[in-house]
Amino acid sequence: MNGILPLWKPSGMTSHDCVMKIRKLFHTKKVGHTGTLDPEVVGVLPICIGQATKIVPFLTNTTKTYVATVKLGSATDTEDATGTIIEEKKVSKSPARDEILHVLNNFKGMITQIPPMYSAVKVNGKKLYEYARMGKVPPERPKRNITIYEIELLSKEMDTFQIRVVCSKGTYIRTLCVDIGKALGYPAHMQDLVRTETGTFTKKNSITFDMIEEAVVAGRQDDLLAPIVSGLSHLDTLHVDGQTKERVLYGQKLSKPDKIMQTDPFVVMHNGQLLAIYQNHPENEEQIKPVRVFSE
Repeated sequence: MNGILPLWKPSGMTSHDCVMKIRKLFHTKKVGHTGTLDPEVVGVLPICIGQATKIVPFLTNTTKTYVATVKLGSATDTEDATGTIIEEKKVSKSPARDEILHVLNNFKGMITQIPPMYSAVKVNGKKLYEYARMGKVPPERPKRNITIYEIELLSKEMDTFQIRVVCSKGTYIRTLCVDIGKALGYPAHMQDLVRTETGTFTKKNSITFDMIEEAVVAGRQDDLLAPIVSGLSHLDTLHVDGQTKERVLYGQKLSKPDKIMQTDPFVVMHNGQLLAIYQNHPENEEQIKPVRVFSE
């Protein structure tokens, strides 16, 4: 049983809760998720099962698409609607659509974020949310560079507006909402969030727990799994012959191919079969070496 389950995570469950439930439903311990979603957030959460767990870090590194609601007029300690209000300012006049569009445009490209206090980022061995729960301030929250590939305004009302964001790994949409509010002159927080896409997995091809449970009763849960290679579509592919296939499956280093690979690492396949993930050798520019090898 090897493949990717494109789960539609429900509200009220942590990503770990989802993993534990799927372990029971699929009767296997080899299960891993590909990017944490907060309990109240719903959306696409690809779950890797069996040998697919080998690609978790590669699938985690893909772009994510979110639909978020920005609430102007109040900031919270968690930066979302679950927190305690720490600042307020009445929205007497709703920002004009053009003003919001101008601000959103300034957030496109590579930007710097400071992770929220209620996050799992570690400082001196402790997670930020542990500092927050103790009422302590860490020495310094680490800044991180993230990329906003697309950001658009979907709708607006008096003190709220909805945005669609396509971003890189590590982006905190909560923090993005807060920073957008500041740029508009208001304290703000993220009122609602849905992850609509992770890599090539979308809401349209996602599976709910109800669908999984029905498939389990019918003994067809394996039919819900997407092939492992579907989680690697963002990587370039090297096709090899039968003789080279054997060397790959033994985890051997290979001579650098004539084909110039557009990504590093990259996928190695033979006749449609996923064999491995390779990368350029860090010490020998004439060779490539395996990062992950998939047994037949």
